[in-house]
Amino acid sequence: MKETEQSRTPSDARSSPSTTHGHVVSFHGVRYQVSDVARAVGFYTQELGFRLDHQQLPDFAAVSIGPLNIFLSGRGASGSRSMPGGQRQEPGGWNRVVLRVEGLEACIEELKNAGVHFRNEMEVGPAGKQIQLEDPDGNPVELFEPAQRAH
Repeated sequence: MKETEQSRTPSDARSSPSTTHGHVVSFHGVRYQVSDVARAVGFYTQELGFRLDHQQLPDFAAVSIGPLNIFLSGRGASGSRSMPGGQRQEPGGWNRVVLRVEGLEACIEELKNAGVHFRNEMEVGPAGKQIQLEDPDGNPVELFEPAQRAH
């Protein structure tokens, strides 16, 4: 994601790991699987008044309104890759909360040791690293650690 996304997050929303549970530091956004990223961008920006923050067509775009970030992931996005068993992430069934974390690998180990069920292994893409887990009811939650950016 662009640095502007990070800079508009209120400082109080960026709690340090010591004030949160483990490695989760803040809410990062909501990911929607979409079949046509450009069409989705048009809908959110033209119909609902979202701002286009970033796009890498045809695979990915990020739109926002106020504090809400929506990540529109097409088939080629790292956040849309098939699960280890071959199950494909499809629009309407793979939408999830994305929690920003620090130290993703350590966080994964701690959660595995606690018996949390993961849907996949960690994926790495240009924007960072992510993995999906399930809450007790099977709802997906994504843990995301942004890539380090040179300043």
